[in-house]
Amino acid sequence: MRYAYLGPAGTFTEAALLSVAGAREAERLPVSSVPVALAAVRSGEVDAAMVPIENSVEGGVTATLDAVATGSELRIVREALVPISFVLVAPPGTALADVRTVSTHSHAWAQVRGWMDERLPGVDYVPASSTAAAALALLPGGAGREGPASRAGFDAAVCSPVVVEQHPELEVLAEDIGDNRAAVTRFVLVARPGAPLPPRTGADRTTLVIPLWEDRAGALMEILEQFATRGVNLSRIESRPTGNFLGEYFFSVDVDGHILDARVADAVEGLRRVCPSTRFLGSYPRADHKVATVAPHHSDDAFREAAAWVAALQDSDRRTPENPPVQGAPGGA
Repeated sequence: MRYAYLGPAGTFTEAALLSVAGAREAERLPVSSVPVALAAVRSGEVDAAMVPIENSVEGGVTATLDAVATGSELRIVREALVPISFVLVAPPGTALADVRTVSTHSHAWAQVRGWMDERLPGVDYVPASSTAAAALALLPGGAGREGPASRAGFDAAVCSPVVVEQHPELEVLAEDIGDNRAAVTRFVLVARPGAPLPPRTGADRTTLVIPLWEDRAGALMEILEQFATRGVNLSRIESRPTGNFLGEYFFSVDVDGHILDARVADAVEGLRRVCPSTRFLGSYPRADHKVATVAPHHSDDAFREAAAWVAALQDSDRRTPENPPVQGAPGGA
């Protein structure tokens, strides 16, 4: 197996990938962005890519939501949850009072803004492709640069403690600086279609992309009704612009359950009827092992019994006069 992930080494994405069985021994390719990682999957350069999709503080990772919604289809085959902890690092000899500019990934910056406002008010933010890339740019020769670390263009970086373990030459100015110490990021392992679906476990998630096929009153309600009437819970729904023109959107949706569950399959069939461009991104086990709550009348047995009842009614209509149904019998007139 060959994997791509949002690099460089030391990112939270790499930590998520290393939770996959066999990933430590496999070839791992760090890349500069989520679109590059998914392009490597589509081209066959790698077998799968680990990318962030949702953060408990900031919500959906737009780069991932957009990249999986367009282009050739991909499949999510598993997910991983990584608790998020941040440290503030700088080149050796730097004091906290010396910091005027800080770099990190935009999602990380959103999770440390409170700490920054309190401890480093007025500090300037410099965006980076990842938390690890920001930290490594502080090292001499970091991020492809030669010479002193000051050429990075900023004084300090917010990154994972793993980066410091790998590069102890970095000076840790502050630890555990996240505003929410319970923050978690969800990552997904994405592959090409064709492999068998992960078996259902009872604690599963299904991800869909649903274009808003018509801009009119009630269009979203028609989407939601497909799930509500079948007892399928939505654990995440986000709207994203298609990029074609202003006002055109698609919905990225996570639902509780597996496509092999009768209620989920029936809901997806309903979506396909009203929106033929609905995209199935996969059904896979939930990393938190949370079992979906299903009412008895939405169970697989209830769907099978209802389908059998309708089939019997249809069969009775096909019977010939020479073989009429018995009056009063099940399925009879």
